[in-house]
Amino acid sequence: MRVVDLDRDMNDVIPTGTTRDSQYLFDRMTAETLALAGGGPGRRILDVAAGFGQDAVALVETGASVVACEPSARMTAWAQLVASKREGPRPLWLRGWSDALPFRSGSFDAALCKGAIDHFDRPEIAIEEMARVTRPEGRVVLSIANFESLACRLARAQDSLREGIPGASARRGRRHYDVPADHFTRYDLGLMRAQASRFLDLEVVRGISLGWGVPVWSRGVGKLPGAVARGALQALDSLARRAPEWADVIVLAGRPRRSARTAR
Repeated sequence: MRVVDLDRDMNDVIPTGTTRDSQYLFDRMTAETLALAGGGPGRRILDVAAGFGQDAVALVETGASVVACEPSARMTAWAQLVASKREGPRPLWLRGWSDALPFRSGSFDAALCKGAIDHFDRPEIAIEEMARVTRPEGRVVLSIANFESLACRLARAQDSLREGIPGASARRGRRHYDVPADHFTRYDLGLMRAQASRFLDLEVVRGISLGWGVPVWSRGVGKLPGAVARGALQALDSLARRAPEWADVIVLAGRPRRSARTAR
């Protein structure tokens, strides 16, 4: 039996503005994902699991024609309400499943899924579907949290060490290295590359941000002067770009394989 959350409302997602490193991470994740999708006049783009629709709106503002596909009625309604308050073109909102996209093969120049594929109960079929509906010369872009990042490993080790100290109080509540209850898959670079490579000829495999969620880093960068903090965040981001296995977020992009385009 499939278990899905059609009323998902992002309550378990860390707000982007809670810490300076969180804001940097989410800004970079968005910028990288949208840049690889490639907006612009005449472009037709599919945003899969579009959520509140902010990425679809950003792409529409570049002149692209965007379909925002999202199964949650609550999130779709909220996205439409927010978009209705802005002037100019809007995305086409559509409730739909990622593993059964209601489009003909080769309908889009690009398909993207940002930070959501670990919520899918059948992620490989979703990737296959994104590849199918993207034209042969187009691009599928996936970005996802890495639960084997350097930050996750360091935080787990720190907590394990703390718990081993006699009399020390254990950490309570979900930690950033714990997979939330509404996630079906715990992704790392190896798994993400293996799933994506079945249906995409990968052209881009990059990391974004390094150190997110480690308490001493989050507190420390928050206390630095703005320019110094930006420099430090950018330096670690540059390292993450070259070592995606250690990065906080992994971004992959590639062209559909012929088998994926003709499978259905």
